[in-house]
Amino acid sequence: MATIEKLEHDQVKLTIEIDADTFNAALQQAYVKNGKHYNIAGFRKGKAPRKVIESMYGEGVFFEDAFELCWGDAYDAALEENGLTAVDKPTLDIEKIGKDEGVVFTAVVQLKPTVKLGAYKGIEVEQPTYTVEDADVNAEIEKEREKNARFVDVERAVENGDRVVIDYSGSVDGVQFDGGTAEEQTLVIGSNTFIPGFEEQLIGMNVGEERDITVTFPEEYHAENLAGKEAVFHIKLHNVQFKELPELDDEFAKDVSEFDTLAELIADKRKKMEEQAAKNEKIAIENIALKTVCDNAEVEVPECMTERQANYMLRDMGYRLQMSGISLEDYCRYVGTDLNALKASYHDEAASRVKMQLVIEAVGKAENVTCTDEEIAEVIKEYAENNDMPVEEFEKQISDDDREFLSDRKIAEKTVALIVDNVKLVPAKKTEEK
Repeated sequence: MATIEKLEHDQVKLTIEIDADTFNAALQQAYVKNGKHYNIAGFRKGKAPRKVIESMYGEGVFFEDAFELCWGDAYDAALEENGLTAVDKPTLDIEKIGKDEGVVFTAVVQLKPTVKLGAYKGIEVEQPTYTVEDADVNAEIEKEREKNARFVDVERAVENGDRVVIDYSGSVDGVQFDGGTAEEQTLVIGSNTFIPGFEEQLIGMNVGEERDITVTFPEEYHAENLAGKEAVFHIKLHNVQFKELPELDDEFAKDVSEFDTLAELIADKRKKMEEQAAKNEKIAIENIALKTVCDNAEVEVPECMTERQANYMLRDMGYRLQMSGISLEDYCRYVGTDLNALKASYHDEAASRVKMQLVIEAVGKAENVTCTDEEIAEVIKEYAENNDMPVEEFEKQISDDDREFLSDRKIAEKTVALIVDNVKLVPAKKTEEK
């Protein structure tokens, strides 16, 4: 049994009663679980009767443990009875507790916030345009040439774009520093691999030549002991190579693709770029429409939901960094921050993502968007194929919660499609020329 008091910010205060029989059953469970920890004279350790322990330590010796065993069921029942959806752990306070009277406790609960929808149909979106120009296609072909370029030894001074092999040794105030020395290091001049000013000063050097160059580390350099410091590097040049690009002809097309002619390669490249441009237009329309629908809606996003989303974003970033062999902690040191500051930087984006999820869910409910058994089956089939598993085997491994998750995702997908299908595209406003 529970009573409800509405509070601000989508919170409620539940006053919940646990009857004496239920609480006494929990007391016995608590004794069985924890009585073995009590050492009472005259009894083997853990064998003292419950009444003996209560007489020595007080009637309430097991009250806290018993409450922990029984409050959860009472709380869940109160939520279900009143049709409430909590989004965070409740704040509990015991008002009354005893063997004869049972328990009365309060739970302050953060509920899923109420969304006040604005306009979500007929949203006007300026028609985005992603065109594919000849210059764009040519740029992609040039990338193919770059990928298939080869470096050829040359006997001349270093020029921009050359690949060189060098030894270098760096020092600050005449003292060498960690990480500042290397032998037979390969470097492409103009790649901006090294700190500003380093690569440019190698231009004009000849094989066998040695030279001292002076550079200044950036103020924001990741190694604090070097940030903003002037350093001298002693350089020895071993080798110079220039980049030789392949000729743009039919032979090039045969080497880099399944096509026999350059014209076919270019036509295929254009086709793929135009297909991607069409996808980009669709994504842009969807993003603008969803942002507008979210801007039109009113909802107070609970901080607990924002923090949960920020934690998820932080874990996701850590996972992606780990795939590159970098820990999240090392990344923070490299960019001069810490985990708390990095998480804080996600706050606004996390709040926006939560709001979008809530708004999409509210639109789905307003439009009675559902997921059919056939659609769930199709989703399960897709997941099974992506995991290289037979559908039957995959179905055996998913729980009811998994099915609910997949259903919710499908409903969200259909809701987004509903919003986009009802978008009203208008011509983009012309930018006034100054």
